[in-house]
Amino acid sequence: MQIRILKPGLMTTIQDLGRYQYLSQAVPVSGAMDTLSARIANMVVGNGDNAAVIEFTYADAEFIAETDLLIAYAGEGAVFQSGEQVLPPERPLFVPSGAIIKLINNPSGSRTYLAIAGGWDVPEILGSKSTCLVAGFGGFEGRVLKRGDVLINGQKLTSIAQVIVEKFREIKKSVKKDQVFYLPWSIPRRAHLPADGKTIRVVPGNEFGWFNGRSIANFLSEPYIIGRQSNRMGYHLQGAVMERLKKDELLSTAVTPGTIQVTGNGSMVLLMADCQTTGGYPRIAQVAAVDMTLCAQLKPGDAIYFKDITRREAEMLYIEREQQLHQLTIAVQNKFL
Repeated sequence: MQIRILKPGLMTTIQDLGRYQYLSQAVPVSGAMDTLSARIANMVVGNGDNAAVIEFTYADAEFIAETDLLIAYAGEGAVFQSGEQVLPPERPLFVPSGAIIKLINNPSGSRTYLAIAGGWDVPEILGSKSTCLVAGFGGFEGRVLKRGDVLINGQKLTSIAQVIVEKFREIKKSVKKDQVFYLPWSIPRRAHLPADGKTIRVVPGNEFGWFNGRSIANFLSEPYIIGRQSNRMGYHLQGAVMERLKKDELLSTAVTPGTIQVTGNGSMVLLMADCQTTGGYPRIAQVAAVDMTLCAQLKPGDAIYFKDITRREAEMLYIEREQQLHQLTIAVQNKFL
């Protein structure tokens, strides 16, 4: 299966779930910003969770199917369209050779993930196929995708993907030659997200007590706006300035995607997938892992609120979601095997 990029969009890269084995060597995690969407797109076509996907930022992108394709997409940055046909997310799509797929802007979010049966075939570097833009390696030649880039799928399909491909071959005999069609089931991403997509749950960080009561009250009650200087490394948060009680200097210490740091001028930065592995700014909080999906879909100008929860609550939320996804994986297996 093969596609050619006709229009790459603002920032389009190959990602998987990231590389965690080399943090001690200062290698960023990278990977999909919205891992829930990436995993659901992969699940729908029978891939493993960590198969490589294409991450589109916003829309205004196009690609052409140079062979018949079995694909799926998930996320909130764009809606896929073939001609006048709007393609539904989170379900297996059969795209015939020659079809052009356009990404139409979805104002609800910012990132969308395209999975293909077998995963996208790029080299594995340091245990991951993710693009690390800050270092220029991984993914497709260590860079964003460009017009004319040709991408193919991995040839080793899972047994589930093979069954879905066979089903599509049978359906293809009874539909128009150039028609995109899909199976009548989906895995709804929204079912695994909180109803309030603008409240981000956080666990107090190691330096939470370094800030005065008014600052803490503002942090947990006032809105913060995603600044224009935001990218895959981090989001600059515009809002009430944080005032410190403790003026100590902090030696560089571990940070990770989801860490919220307070800079020297009292502003805050929410670290994201391509962030550094250590930092010297106080860590006021850590975003609960399950809410990183919400953060990944934020855009400059969006307003968010923070709500504090305990470490134990964050762990239980994570376990609950993982159990739900595991049950979905079993359900898909039972459907086709």
